[in-house]
Amino acid sequence: MSLDPTALHDALLAWFVAHQADLPWRRRRDTYAVWVSEIMLQQTQVATVIPYFERFMARFPTIHALAEAPLDDVLKAWEGLGYYSRARNLHRTAQLLVAEYGGQFPSDPLQLQKLPGIGRYTAGAIASLAFGIAAPVLDGNVIRVLTRLFDIAEDVTQSRTQHTLWHLATELLPAGQAGAWNEALMELGRRICTTPTPRCQECPLTAHCSAFANGTQLSRPVRQPRRRTPHYDVTAAVTRREDGRILIARRPPESMLGGLWEFPGGKREPGESLRECLRREIREELGIEIEVSEQIGTVRHAYTHFRITLYVFACRHLSGEPRAIGCSEWAWVTLEDLDRYAFPVTDQKIITMLRDGGGQLGLELP
Repeated sequence: MSLDPTALHDALLAWFVAHQADLPWRRRRDTYAVWVSEIMLQQTQVATVIPYFERFMARFPTIHALAEAPLDDVLKAWEGLGYYSRARNLHRTAQLLVAEYGGQFPSDPLQLQKLPGIGRYTAGAIASLAFGIAAPVLDGNVIRVLTRLFDIAEDVTQSRTQHTLWHLATELLPAGQAGAWNEALMELGRRICTTPTPRCQECPLTAHCSAFANGTQLSRPVRQPRRRTPHYDVTAAVTRREDGRILIARRPPESMLGGLWEFPGGKREPGESLRECLRREIREELGIEIEVSEQIGTVRHAYTHFRITLYVFACRHLSGEPRAIGCSEWAWVTLEDLDRYAFPVTDQKIITMLRDGGGQLGLELP
């Protein structure tokens, strides 16, 4: 099926004008809002992002406010949104732009890609949406639309197919309307050209879609089968000292969940009991000795590439002064103090358990 670009543009843009969602970042088209929203939308659904975006913009209304804020405040505002390297990169980029660019974003996509956390897709989104530059975007939504529109049977994870898709995304850009076109493509993929089952009866591009004509839309895009997700047993210590304060530690900035605070612990090694694991991890991470008491909770959580079962134990500090060996810093805190620190989702569940009066053996958290 040959495509008429003009007819394609007219059909999709008319649909977008009539059906686009009312999203908070579309109410203000300044570069700062576009950038923050696009970073938040990486790997995260729109419905999840909306309340975070609104709170974040109220807390940090300008790039200068973000640059001047402590990283802890930024991580706290991001708490629960996941992929925390995005928050750290936002903060670094804001400081860099204020220090070296007068708080202004470059409009050139290649220059944008030199900033922390901004890849080719995000650079294209910022350039087209905020500056009207003819730059393509290629996210999961656009990949779905293009592979169905052109009935692409090659594996989309392969570099050759990625090159083809970027070429198509570039070639399809309508003159002077790149921002609207890119947003329309992404919205079509999010709301109509969905996975696993597209809503073809509602699609404005059905008449132009090769996969629909060939009956292959359910098998597009093509990806390698996912490998089995590994699972790890992990331990965490709620360690109290004599005055009742609890020990928390901050993860190294370069690590997964870097900069967040946690109840210290770690992954169980083969042949190791949970209690042995916890004593070893606390010794290696903080240089202290603890007594491991009863198990007070179990938290199950799935990350992008692995799953964990986190076993939480009540512990007592025996000896040694904590040292930042496998962490960046540590603190003895009260239960009320915990609200000042940013924690991953798993540790937020532990806090909830503690505040709800947890402590019964084997307490299970959803």
